[in-house]
Amino acid sequence: MVNRFKAFIDSEAASALPLLFAAILALVLANSPLAGTIHGLLDAKLALTYSGVGLAKPLVLWINDGLMAVFFLLVGLEIKREVVEGELSRPSQVALPIAGAVGGMIVPGLIYAGINWGDAVALRGWAIPVATDIAFSLGVLAALGSRVPLALKVFLTTLAIVDDLGAIVIIAVFYTGNLSLQAMALAGVCIVGLAILNRAGVRRLGPYMLVGVVLWVSVLESGVHATVAGVVLAMFIPLKTAGEADGARPAIVLEHVLKPWSAWFIMPVFAFANAGLSLADLSLSSLLKPIPLGIVAGLFLGKQVGIVLGAWLLIVLGLATLPAGASWRRLYGVAILGGIGFTMSLFIGTLAYVDGTRASEVRLGVLAGSLLSALVGYAVLRWPSRP
Repeated sequence: MVNRFKAFIDSEAASALPLLFAAILALVLANSPLAGTIHGLLDAKLALTYSGVGLAKPLVLWINDGLMAVFFLLVGLEIKREVVEGELSRPSQVALPIAGAVGGMIVPGLIYAGINWGDAVALRGWAIPVATDIAFSLGVLAALGSRVPLALKVFLTTLAIVDDLGAIVIIAVFYTGNLSLQAMALAGVCIVGLAILNRAGVRRLGPYMLVGVVLWVSVLESGVHATVAGVVLAMFIPLKTAGEADGARPAIVLEHVLKPWSAWFIMPVFAFANAGLSLADLSLSSLLKPIPLGIVAGLFLGKQVGIVLGAWLLIVLGLATLPAGASWRRLYGVAILGGIGFTMSLFIGTLAYVDGTRASEVRLGVLAGSLLSALVGYAVLRWPSRP
């Protein structure tokens, strides 16, 4: 179990490299003569039609609604595996990171809301700083090597997984548009179909994926964000069968297929499409505007305060102990790294705001808050411990 979880941590850390490259490329091109061309490409309409029926969306929405649904399918599979047989299935091991994750979602949201109180439109972004980017945060830990014990890496990984679960709930509940009853009814039929496939013991992935595509279109047209369809599909793909090897379990097979696509294509493409920020009209005062200030304060201050406070309360109450080999300073350093929101924060930002000005403010806040958390967290963990 430990070896498999360590392999999971290593794979997530490695995926930070293509994600970082794509984010840097997006920033460079957004400040080059090619900026207009890239913007035009992302806004270009693409249509998929058959017999006069189909979908037509700008390329950036195919990325945010389509590719990200596949990413959330992978997230759902990982969460399901951890809940059924991984770290999240062991109450004694999961209590501390869950407490940290809950605190790390509540405090950043409150800080953002406090800074943007009185502006109903700005308040739509309250959830932007509640998420932790598992790839970047584990990438920083990987760079620190043996200075961070495995138990703390497991703590941060579990915390980020719980964060992802919280983000999924937030997206489904708070970022839902005008609902279409017909589309929701069709989505309900798809869910019933998936449940029947699961109960009937169907092991082939093809039928699940076929119903999943119809489910995605239904959810997309229903007003609920389409990425929720990926999570729902993951819940019904069979995972646990006594005595069956990983290579024969449909959920594990699909997870292994999707992981390299997510790391090397889906997430870099998403970062490229959403991290581009023109620096032409920016100054330090730009960070003092309510939206970017709320995001930076939420990610950098809110995350570390919320994670440490949640963990401290559980330890003081005697319900948990510090991870093996960890000290309070190391736990604090890992809590700071929890403020690397990047991917999920940018994604929630695309749901909260669609106009260009606020979207740019979101990108500025997320990039600044994530970078500050990464640098300070690395410095705290890199600093030698006292003898």
